[in-house]
Amino acid sequence: MSGARRAMVVLAVVAATVLSACGGDGDTGFAGYSRSPAPQVGDVTLPRADGSGEVAFRASEGGVLLVYFGYTNCPDFCPTTLADLKVALNRLGDAAADVDVAMVTVDPVRDLPILDDYIQSFFTDGIALGSADPTVLTAATEPFGVSYLVTDNDAGGTDVAHSTQLYAVDDTGALVLTWPFGIETQELADDIGDLLAGLRP
Repeated sequence: MSGARRAMVVLAVVAATVLSACGGDGDTGFAGYSRSPAPQVGDVTLPRADGSGEVAFRASEGGVLLVYFGYTNCPDFCPTTLADLKVALNRLGDAAADVDVAMVTVDPVRDLPILDDYIQSFFTDGIALGSADPTVLTAATEPFGVSYLVTDNDAGGTDVAHSTQLYAVDDTGALVLTWPFGIETQELADDIGDLLAGLRP
């Protein structure tokens, strides 16, 4: 089995376990799912990709922080998720001003120099985060339940497998909602709007 296929199998098993253990309550009215109790991620920090300081996973007061873990060479999941999120935020109009979007790279060796440009091509104020220290990166991914694997392939290139969920964190540092890949943009917009209105699953 190739490194890439092995990585995808491992992540598929992990993702299935997380979803079965942490699935949300279908009566909440949210399209995304929640975990009970909500993981606290507000004390977790990561450096900005440009080295200008640390950022905590905590929304501004009354706002929502949306966090995505991916990489810039991703051919499908990452650009699709970010493009869908851009559509959803556009549908919120002025309310979107209270939403921050952060992308964490799981491929820091290749991404750190270019991650700012990548995320800001989707969101002008997008926050680029990452660390080349695997211990630091693992400490940030674990509270979210994120899995990733970077391997060298037989052709001399790099294969990356990663979780594809999008996460919402509130101003208390609670991870309040998680959306699977492929969520409808209107459902995503509705959920974010409800979070901004103070509703919680």
